[in-house]
Amino acid sequence: MTELTIARALHVLAVVHWIGGVFMVTAVILPSVARLAEPERRIALFESIEGAFSWQAKISVTLAGATGFYMTARLDAWSRFLDPAYWWMHAMVAVWALFTFVLFVAEPLFLHQWFRRAAARDPAATFALIQRFHWALLTASLVTIGAAVLGAHGALG
Repeated sequence: MTELTIARALHVLAVVHWIGGVFMVTAVILPSVARLAEPERRIALFESIEGAFSWQAKISVTLAGATGFYMTARLDAWSRFLDPAYWWMHAMVAVWALFTFVLFVAEPLFLHQWFRRAAARDPAATFALIQRFHWALLTASLVTIGAAVLGAHGALG
């Protein structure tokens, strides 16, 4: 077994954990919070539940980024970013960059405070916005994963 094989396995495990968690939050936790809590409590309840996953997601996103960079460097695959046939690699980087920004920059610096202020004004609309945002992120992530698997096996190029 080579270090490239180990990197690929770690990359897949990190993505499964990360996007699997996003799926759980989006498809199970958010709808449950919407059903079980009154609008004024939804944001606080959601943040308390999601907070337990946040540090895990940060680890998975970091590991996915590190192993993705390592594999690209090890395979000297940088030229793929110049080839439109490898658009799925751009998609992987874009999804990773978006989640990295949200987890490491937006949430700690301003996102939680913004959502709390918005929820104080209109709790139902704010929670609906959070749900739409999570569905958009999940959809982009799943399309990217599917395209990456197809692309890595030569089905898109």
